Amino acid sequence: MKRTLIQTLFFLLIVTNISAQDVAAFFNKSDGFFKTNVVDGKVKYADIKNNPDALKSILESAKGISVSETDAATYQAFWINAYNLLVIDGIVKNYPLKSPLDVVGFFDKTKHEIGGRSITLNGIENDLLRAKFPAEARFHFVLVCAGLGCPPIINSAYTPKALESQLQKQTVMALNNPTFIKVNKNKVQISQLFEWYKGDFEQKGSTVDFINIYRKEQLPDNAKVSYYSYDWSLNEAK
Repeated sequence: MKRTLIQTLFFLLIVTNISAQDVAAFFNKSDGFFKTNVVDGKVKYADIKNNPDALKSILESAKGISVSETDAATYQAFWINAYNLLVIDGIVKNYPLKSPLDVVGFFDKTKHEIGGRSITLNGIENDLLRAKFPAEARFHFVLVCAGLGCPPIINSAYTPKALESQLQKQTVMALNNPTFIKVNKNKVQISQLFEWYKGDFEQKGSTVDFINIYRKEQLPDNAKVSYYSYDWSLNEAK
């Protein structure tokens, strides 16, 4: 009995170590991919189309990776990267195109085999991230939908150790960008993103209150807020 118990524990230790190595390799390979293929917040889709092996390898290896939400940083970083990689993969598979919306069911119908699941992009965003961590509205500034209306994609992977600073940096950057938050005296135009996910941003006050948490120059208390149309044009690096 003792020997059996020891053998079982040893086996579990080996499996855990292998799993940890797989997750670490995913982050490392993803980081290299983003560094190579993202420039100034846009993606080199044509280059990836011509040389898709790196992306295919990353996504293939990620099919069997398992991450637990009990390790929130690893879980969130994995699924944020997975989302962004799958968006790029979906564009590349249908390239050339002008917008992700040119592909029927791009976000809500097409299923992807990843992380031990068969899931859509909306499933990753809404079920695996927003529903599991409802207080984390900063997801909206790191999940990139391939449209120019999205906050820009970064040229590195999100990692467990750096995730908090990365979420903060991208949110601050977006909410201080004058093309994303358009201010003209007390008139403020904001992305439809804030309309679609209003509940995420108004958990502790108004949308303006949320935006002001991250802005260097505060929006006025009497701000007249309106939403400008989302730009679904492809975020392609030329």
